[in-house]
Amino acid sequence: MSHGFEMEPAKGPAIPDNIVVAGLSRLLDKLNHFLMTLSMGALILTALILTYSVVSRYFFKVPTDWQDEASVFMLVGVTFFCTAYVQSYRGHIGIEALASILPPAVNAVRLFFVDLISCLFCLFFTWKSWTLWHEAFVDGQTTSSTFAPPLWIPYGFMALGMSLLTLQIAVQVLARMTNKQAQS
Repeated sequence: MSHGFEMEPAKGPAIPDNIVVAGLSRLLDKLNHFLMTLSMGALILTALILTYSVVSRYFFKVPTDWQDEASVFMLVGVTFFCTAYVQSYRGHIGIEALASILPPAVNAVRLFFVDLISCLFCLFFTWKSWTLWHEAFVDGQTTSSTFAPPLWIPYGFMALGMSLLTLQIAVQVLARMTNKQAQS
């Protein structure tokens, strides 16, 4: 099983051999880096909001009806915005029991099909996420709290994050198809 933290630190995602795919990969890397930085700020802000909420309720008996949803919305954004970045480093958990016993050529085919199936699954998830976003936006759906923020916000974060993840996996599939050497 690979967790990613056992590996040596990478200087960046692998650059594909194909010029067009490499350009797209670099562009995606810049966007992923920006979203990672934004997500780090959102995590700090979420921690501050939750701390404020606890202090204000405990010491000053002041209710905060907005902090739970603001925090959850930011955590949804952070979670989905960081998936493409993690995928670019292949940092998601992968079971490698077969990798050690298969010949390299067969393992390369297995990795290609795993990436292809993952891409198709994420494409379906992306489509459903955009459908949820559209329904929430058109119908004006909100949460059931007194604060009642619109639900299109977290659904938008989810849809955009899944779109980026799907694009990242698609770039990796294209790189695997166009690279001169098979990468594992």
